Amino acid sequence: MTATPPKRKTLLLNIVFVVVVLGLLLFLWNAPPETTPRLPQDENHQHFFTMDRKEAESFCESCHQPDGISPLSQDHPPTYRCLFCHKRPE
Repeated sequence: MTATPPKRKTLLLNIVFVVVVLGLLLFLWNAPPETTPRLPQDENHQHFFTMDRKEAESFCESCHQPDGISPLSQDHPPTYRCLFCHKRPE
């Protein structure tokens, strides 16, 4: 026969669990809003909406390189995962 934990210990564990869950919810509730711009819905980007994500990302650097049509800033993160941050409009 297995011994059951004392009621006091069970109550304490339940209280700790509730406090942790409430803390996580409060943290997520206060998260900053998404500020990364979405993929533009213009004629330059329209044909990328029909491609899957990886295929579309392979074309980003052709225009968004230092000497390209629309260069990225110096502090921009690596460009191999563009559509991870720049989501497609819904």
